[in-house]
Amino acid sequence: MAGSKSVSKSGGSKAGRWALRVFKILLALFVLVHLYAFALKWVPVPGSILMVQRTLEGEDFRRVIVPLEEISPNLVRAVIAAEDTRFCSHDGIDFEAVEKAIEERREGRSQRGASTITQQTAKNIFFWNGGGFVRKGGEAWFALFIDTVWGKRRVMEQYLNTIEWGDGIFGAEAAARVRFGKHASELTEREAALMAAVLPNPHEWRLDPPGPYVNGRAGTLQSRMRVVASDGLADCVLSR
Repeated sequence: MAGSKSVSKSGGSKAGRWALRVFKILLALFVLVHLYAFALKWVPVPGSILMVQRTLEGEDFRRVIVPLEEISPNLVRAVIAAEDTRFCSHDGIDFEAVEKAIEERREGRSQRGASTITQQTAKNIFFWNGGGFVRKGGEAWFALFIDTVWGKRRVMEQYLNTIEWGDGIFGAEAAARVRFGKHASELTEREAALMAAVLPNPHEWRLDPPGPYVNGRAGTLQSRMRVVASDGLADCVLSR
């Protein structure tokens, strides 16, 4: 009996040590990732999991990092018009859009996208495509974190330097050079609208040349961009 109790106690102690070790490792990773995220308030994103994935798939990796001042305001207005018109008013997650998406799902209607530019930035930098609720949960947390720590201008700057425009092209500067043969600072309203028009699926929707759907969507976005400008929906980024 005593021997049995001794073995049981020994096994329990061993399991406890392993649990403590795992907890310490997870805690260390949590702290390191958040220190990395904090540092990105000032330093450029060196790379992402998706960038590595594209390289491993054999695509030519192209990316040029530029400050927000060297990206046309037209592109800022275009991505806000296309992806997140409430970018300046939410705290990283648009809970109003989330509620509407849940309601539409319950009613069996077509589901609207509820992912903000901040959430997309968090996914692009810290996570990967796919992953279900685990990735979505981490993405939501980091969206709140970077919105608070970085601020809107930095979130937009990192977004425009990490988003993929298809064919292994990452960031606005590389996309502007490849698609239009010019710098991102020189993008016209129409060119910016075309770039934003393909963002939901840059591998399927092309800019060179744009098809009827992309042309039509770009025209709609140009109208929305003027609303973004007149209503001050990009002022948190463009006003100094």
